[in-house]
Amino acid sequence: MDIEHARFNMIEQQIRPWDVLDAEVLSLLAVVRREDFLPPAARAMAFVDTEVVLPTATGPAQSMLAPKVEARLLQELDVGKHERVLEIGAGSGFMAALLGHRAQQVLSLEIDADLAAFASANLRRSGAANVTVRCADGSKGSPGDGPFDVIVLSGSVPQVPQVLLDQLKPGGRLVAVVGQLPIMQAVLYTRSLTGGGDRSAISSVELFDTVAPRLRGFDEPSRFNF
Repeated sequence: MDIEHARFNMIEQQIRPWDVLDAEVLSLLAVVRREDFLPPAARAMAFVDTEVVLPTATGPAQSMLAPKVEARLLQELDVGKHERVLEIGAGSGFMAALLGHRAQQVLSLEIDADLAAFASANLRRSGAANVTVRCADGSKGSPGDGPFDVIVLSGSVPQVPQVLLDQLKPGGRLVAVVGQLPIMQAVLYTRSLTGGGDRSAISSVELFDTVAPRLRGFDEPSRFNF
């Protein structure tokens, strides 16, 4: 496989048509080697328009988000070099690497011990010195390290817990894929600049319809059988 040709096609045929037009994001996707964040046996899948299952022996299978979804979320967050980022669900470490190129500091929480170690090793090899992976249940965030300018949920949840929204700084943004199959939406939450800890200061906007694998540790709504 011609890796660079495959990378070019991923950007031009999958990502750009999905309204990812930010030149900095597109340039970043051209230089951060997505294939280096996958096990050797799965590297041929690095540029395919789908999630890629990640190997783990310490829990249910987890997946790397599709390239166009990662790119669109990165664009919508518009992370700045002065900002501190919390990611929930490190997976392979690829999204954390992208965030690390744009942010001051990134903390990524991964509930699966195998994947936390895998992501950490990938990020070390990539030279992402401002990214830290911690093996932890991210459903409650990391209040002791917050508040954060940006929070990214790298997977889907039934709803975003208030405890995560509470860890946003004024002006901070959180993005997540929210809902139930067959329909989910990527949603951007923003805390107003004057909102402080006021829960009413959080606004939200639906970005696009998509589906994404569930993040572990988040409560599912009760289901009643009649």
